[in-house]
Amino acid sequence: MERPVSPDHPLAEEAVTRVIAFFEALSAADVARIGDLYAAGARFKDPFNEVQGVPAIQAVFAHMFETLEQPRFVVTGRVVQGSQCFLTWDFLFAFKTFDKGATQTVRGASHLVLNEQGLVTLHRDYWDAAEELYEKLPLVGALMRWLKRRANS
Repeated sequence: MERPVSPDHPLAEEAVTRVIAFFEALSAADVARIGDLYAAGARFKDPFNEVQGVPAIQAVFAHMFETLEQPRFVVTGRVVQGSQCFLTWDFLFAFKTFDKGATQTVRGASHLVLNEQGLVTLHRDYWDAAEELYEKLPLVGALMRWLKRRANS
């Protein structure tokens, strides 16, 4: 098991700065470099994926570029404490299959855990798939909005 960064180690801040710069400038060509930031056995989880290992994490981000137009992340906040980090972000993109060209925004957060080398060992994304994504889809969105109204009444 990899040891986490010690709480007073400046490496965590430097590593988080590298991760933020990487994701804010991420392009399809950069997906191959994810191993520069993630430990070999890193785990990644979001509302749609739960994978382990750099190749599997690369596949998640490669799929993002295959299915969305101009996906990009804008980090809006960060808290670093010891070997852990919490980032808030906006994910901007356009759908390729419908509503072409209309920029969509998903707001979310990521929990990162770093090892002694400053590599990410855990990346867990938190965002509301129903509100942030499903409600924006043509048919599913109408159903999700109706369900939300019914639940709130």
